[in-house]
Amino acid sequence: MKNKHADLIHAWADGAEIQFREYAGEWNDFQPNGYACWHQDMEYRIKPEPKPDFRKYFAYHFDRPCIYPHSKNEIANLALIFDGETGELKNAEVI
Repeated sequence: MKNKHADLIHAWADGAEIQFREYAGEWNDFQPNGYACWHQDMEYRIKPEPKPDFRKYFAYHFDRPCIYPHSKNEIANLALIFDGETGELKNAEVI
């Protein structure tokens, strides 16, 4: 009978980074110390690639008291940088 984690075990043996969690908890990096235990009651997955940070561009017009979204190619004088994983604002740049 095939181990239910067989595909992930093979991916790990080929160098994939693996994460595990127990009882729908937080995902943790799988770091075996000399040997690996693959428990039947735990979940495993290939560690997802981190989502890249993203920018949104804006323009402030002195004749209008608002900041307007603009595309990168248009005239913009403000860039907001957001964390790709959480969506939280990380930085603001005056262009």
